[in-house]
Amino acid sequence: MLPQPPAAPPQEQIDADVARALAEDIGSGDVTAALLPDTADSAYLLCKQEAVIAGRPWFDATHRALDPQVRIDWRVSEGERVPAGTVLATLQGRSRALVSAERTSLNFMQTLSATATTTARHVSAVAGTGARILDTRKTLPGLRLAQKYAVRCGGGDNHRIGLFDMVMLKENHIRAAGSLTAAVRAARAQQPGLPLVVEVEDLAQLEEALAAGCDRVLIDDFTPAMRRDAVRIAALRPPGKRIPLEVSGSVGLDGLRAIAEDGVDCISIGGLTKHVQAIDLSLKLGPPPA
Repeated sequence: MLPQPPAAPPQEQIDADVARALAEDIGSGDVTAALLPDTADSAYLLCKQEAVIAGRPWFDATHRALDPQVRIDWRVSEGERVPAGTVLATLQGRSRALVSAERTSLNFMQTLSATATTTARHVSAVAGTGARILDTRKTLPGLRLAQKYAVRCGGGDNHRIGLFDMVMLKENHIRAAGSLTAAVRAARAQQPGLPLVVEVEDLAQLEEALAAGCDRVLIDDFTPAMRRDAVRIAALRPPGKRIPLEVSGSVGLDGLRAIAEDGVDCISIGGLTKHVQAIDLSLKLGPPPA
């Protein structure tokens, strides 16, 4: 479990995610739930496999959107690893609202817990190396802030949120600007307050990026030998002026530790958010098993 669960996105963002999802699922009304007597009832949330838990704010908001008086008692924290068979929470509320909210609330929990679990697996693989695991913009449409929150629940760090909070110069930007140095100068002139990351394709471009000045250099699809040379070159910078190196490009669990042990600072992995397999959860009416 994380020492301190990460801060969730603003409540209005969570509520908007939930409203969109409920409108998609319920539409003009839950015709099956309408068959049930609307009485007080209880339910419990069960995790059927080992997982790192994330998504409580969305789960809560989903149920409260349909029953503001529902009581939800959590037994686990965000970022906590649980074994299969763990009862995560118990609920007390109106029966119709509990069953109508079931699928939407589970969709959020199973997806975000999957992201957190996948992230934790990658973070564990580089433990002790000093390398940080970063996410990317390869997120589910409309759930970027939610998935990036889940990455933090899994012990990872966030890369840029979108195209607005970091200047990231890649091959096409450099080509359009005329040179890497020209692109860096234009970025510093137009967006002096934003972080600047430059992607390089070879060691010559790395040297140019280090000379031009940026906040981080992304070495994309370097061979192991080139990567180690890049670390050595970056280490030659004067004390206090070293520019961190980030690795990206077809990075998975296989070989991840070897990359970290080469001495890079960050490893960004799209699979944290796009290659997730939903965690098996269920919401069952009635009291939890003894």
